[in-house]
Amino acid sequence: MSPEEWTYLVVLLISIPIGFLFKKAGPGLKRWGAAAVGLGLTLFTCGPHTLHSLVTILGTWALIQAQPCSCHALALAWTFSYLLFFRALSLLGLPTPTPFTNAVQLLLTLKLVSLASEVQDLHLAQRKEMASGFSKGPTLGLLPEVPSLMETLSYSYCYVGIMTGPFFRYRTYLDWLEQPFPGAVPSLRPLLRRAWPAPLFGLLFLLSSHLFPLEAVREDAFYARPLPARLFYMIPVFFAFRMRFYVAWIAAECGCIAAGFGAYPVAAKARAGGGPTLQCPPPSSPEKAASLEYDYETIRNIDCYSTDFCVRVRDGMRYWNMTVQWWLAQYIYKSAPARSYVLRSAWTMLLSAYWHGLHPGYYLSFLTIPLCLAAEGRLESALRGRLSPEGQKAWDWVHWFLKMRAYDYMCMGFVLLSMGDTLRYWASVYFCIHFLALAALGLGLALGGGSPSRRKTALQATNLAPEKLREE
Repeated sequence: MSPEEWTYLVVLLISIPIGFLFKKAGPGLKRWGAAAVGLGLTLFTCGPHTLHSLVTILGTWALIQAQPCSCHALALAWTFSYLLFFRALSLLGLPTPTPFTNAVQLLLTLKLVSLASEVQDLHLAQRKEMASGFSKGPTLGLLPEVPSLMETLSYSYCYVGIMTGPFFRYRTYLDWLEQPFPGAVPSLRPLLRRAWPAPLFGLLFLLSSHLFPLEAVREDAFYARPLPARLFYMIPVFFAFRMRFYVAWIAAECGCIAAGFGAYPVAAKARAGGGPTLQCPPPSSPEKAASLEYDYETIRNIDCYSTDFCVRVRDGMRYWNMTVQWWLAQYIYKSAPARSYVLRSAWTMLLSAYWHGLHPGYYLSFLTIPLCLAAEGRLESALRGRLSPEGQKAWDWVHWFLKMRAYDYMCMGFVLLSMGDTLRYWASVYFCIHFLALAALGLGLALGGGSPSRRKTALQATNLAPEKLREE
């Protein structure tokens, strides 16, 4: 592990006992105490580069105050433009930010765009209320008022997920501050249930990264190995990649659980990133609060089992970095300048690559995903429904195997980063996934397969894929 990875791990582990300290605190102590801890961590790891986050926050708040009706699009443009400036600092002869500054900036970008969207929704709802002449009751997910500058700063620097996620909306943050009877919300048992696989994943990461170091792929000697060895190598590289993030995101979720952050009654049917989808009245007494069943789906960032064993490329995206996937779907995919599912996905993947950074490997990897989505959608639509139940099970297993190999292949661009290293590796395995996807797409089109956005029946049939594999 690099020194940066050790620092991330220490920050994540420290957040767990800190969470227990804040859980039963009052709204004021939660707000300012959590912000003080987060700002302290930011200053400690980022130093003077903390100024970048402050400038981004102040710019977004100014846009919200000036144009509340259209602040979402303006905040998106502002924060993404600042990311470009932020990443071009070395080219401008300015000090290069630390990796921790980049992590803080990435999560802050998501939070501020979401905050602007929530404020815009509030403003539009108030205008509709004034036009109709009568007042409605509280609307699910709507803010009670526009946050002040100090409230915006406290949300932005809240220590929860400040470097690793999970992403959360201002509404989720506000619900945590105003949580009724927080002592009744379970923390220890959910934390232990969530944390138990993390040590195993950590050991598997250390073992796989030691036996199959990424640096070997950058050496000339690697390309003297036979083709099967080169093909195989991407499997343990992606395995180590997954284990590393499984540990980080599970630890980040445990920090939230310790603080009771993101806890909602199960009846609210909360979604990762978005929060409750159904209105649930708050409990009126500690006894009623204790009688409720809670979950932490709002801050759930990874579904390890489904990531590994879901059948389709499309589903693999949903179970990975789940809160960020919700953000991308809500604020990028829905407003994409296209109607086609594949083209919307391509637009979303392009902006996702830009959000991650300017390394060519991000773009090569993320923009391979729409090709895989189009190929699996067309071929599945054309063939799977024609098979017997046993044939469909065999299809799903083959589909799962190819899905994993596609992600192995795309991961190489994500970790190698440079265009030269990525294309050199892909060329050494003859761009196999690209050619396989093109062949599958061509066959699907020849057999009359529909586009992914039009095959609702196929979607319903394969949404049970993880359960099917679990039964097997």
